[in-house]
Amino acid sequence: MAGRRKSPDSPVSSRKPAGGAPRVGAVRRVLVSADLGKPPVVELMDRLRPWLAERVEEVELAEDVRAPWGVGESPEDLPDLVVVLGGDGAMLSAARAFSEHPVPTVGINFGRVGFLASVPAGRWEPALEEILGGRGVHEPRMRLAARLEQGGSTARSGVALNDVMVARQRPRGLLVASLRIDGQWVADYRADGLIAATASGSTAHSLSAGGPILAPHMAGIVLTPICPQGLAHRPIVLHPDSSLEIELVDSPAGATLIVDGQGSLPMEPGDRVTLERHPVDYPMLAWRELDPYRRLRNRLGWTGRRASESPRERGRD
Repeated sequence: MAGRRKSPDSPVSSRKPAGGAPRVGAVRRVLVSADLGKPPVVELMDRLRPWLAERVEEVELAEDVRAPWGVGESPEDLPDLVVVLGGDGAMLSAARAFSEHPVPTVGINFGRVGFLASVPAGRWEPALEEILGGRGVHEPRMRLAARLEQGGSTARSGVALNDVMVARQRPRGLLVASLRIDGQWVADYRADGLIAATASGSTAHSLSAGGPILAPHMAGIVLTPICPQGLAHRPIVLHPDSSLEIELVDSPAGATLIVDGQGSLPMEPGDRVTLERHPVDYPMLAWRELDPYRRLRNRLGWTGRRASESPRERGRD
């Protein structure tokens, strides 16, 4: 399906490895994706561009990357690093733009939460210094390949970093969706919808619907019903290589397919969504000072601290 930039020491396997963190001196071209409609972003850009220009050969600015990137180009023409100034929505847009040729991506958080855009805006300099110095933390993110089948043929397909959701369109009337996993019927759900999420998406819509949190680099699929009529229907965590099929049986309120919260496709009874693990993980980068559990504490407001935690450690939060 999708290609990726190959490294000389890439192992031979049926699953293509993610790009990994850049090595020292490997970053020559940097693409900065920024929402220039936000004054704090513009203010940071005035400092970031000359800072990067002193350290890399080429700096390119794209205002809020959304369109597919690199179509008709070879992977060698792509940037070596993508720096996103924004929130998790901007990160999803960048991942979508580079879905066919994933590029190591780091997010400087200007959003309200920031699970994907993990670097605080006030700490961008040490974080980027670490990444350009070959000390970036690689968090490979599993993705889902989604295919909508209508009338027995594929109507649309897409790639999700976070989640794929089948949901009712209007407030009245539950939809009925039948779930099969690896060809085996599991259950028919009467609910507001179903969410199939990766570990990245486990802290998004799935979490709001009561689903579990997975470690960001973990491979797995969380299947979470949205407000199911049957109280026994609970979220389940599936093997990453499971093949899912969600068939829309009935939906008086209409139904829609949403991939990563970006756009929607109407569904009719009899339509099917098939989901499988995408063969290429997305190479997300993080800052070493903010491990995944510290980010969870920050974003979700978990209280309490270790008795042995030093003032310096508390200050990093």
